[in-house]
Amino acid sequence: MELRQLECFVAVVEESSFTRAAARLHVVQSAVSATIASLERELETPLLLRTTRQIGLTDAGLQLLPKARATLEAARDARDAVHQVTGGIRGTLRIGTMSSLGLIDLPALLGQFHHEYPAVSIQLAIVGTGSPGLVAALSEGRLDLAFVSIPGHQPAGVRVRDLTSIPLDLVVPRDHPLAGRSEVAIAELADESFIDFPPGYGNRTVTDRAFEAAGLTHHVTIEITDITVGSDFVRHRFGVALLPRAVLLPDEDLAVLRVTDADLDWPISLATATGRTPGAAARAFEEYVERYVA
Repeated sequence: MELRQLECFVAVVEESSFTRAAARLHVVQSAVSATIASLERELETPLLLRTTRQIGLTDAGLQLLPKARATLEAARDARDAVHQVTGGIRGTLRIGTMSSLGLIDLPALLGQFHHEYPAVSIQLAIVGTGSPGLVAALSEGRLDLAFVSIPGHQPAGVRVRDLTSIPLDLVVPRDHPLAGRSEVAIAELADESFIDFPPGYGNRTVTDRAFEAAGLTHHVTIEITDITVGSDFVRHRFGVALLPRAVLLPDEDLAVLRVTDADLDWPISLATATGRTPGAAARAFEEYVERYVA
């Protein structure tokens, strides 16, 4: 049994696809299929349940998966130990992120990290299902770290380090009845229609909780998944929006008001999986992010 066979096996399971596993490993799909087939022949048992729609695990595959992950982590730790002696930290980091991190300039952060650790390559992924999708990708081993927003109770399977929080402000069209004011009470928003994110996204959780705490119904007209276009939807009168103060730019078509009596702080955190030991590159990135934010 070879490390490459185990690497292919784990990649196929985590990606639920031979095609995506091949892209992750930078090989052709036929090579992944052949490697899995050779592993199954060597172990004399099928490991994967292949259907037209999904890939599952046989009982033997379920037994092998944690052992394969542990073996690959041990091999990675051995390489890390040698690299620290012979030439510093190397490896590949798979980092997940939301579409916006507020005050955190991700390109600048990654650029400075790359300058300090040039032998570490970075694969950046934006998961379309927000923080719940990022947490799932961490738990399944498809990501090493992720920038998430998880207000309140922390989900099982991940360790979360809080980095910063950003207030959400009310954005309205310039001709809106509230536009001439600088602040507003949340009770005054009871009849407004909102542009917001799907349930489960961190900023949607913040707004839903604020309305619930005030005993109000949160009316959502349209759900979006990109903070940077929120102002555009307000401008075209889909409704009003609660958007992070850090991403709002001066705009003659819009007015921005502070909500005075509600907890509308949107948290940004860095998450890692609790079930796996992070490699040297991941540990270095965690430490670097903390220094960068500080």
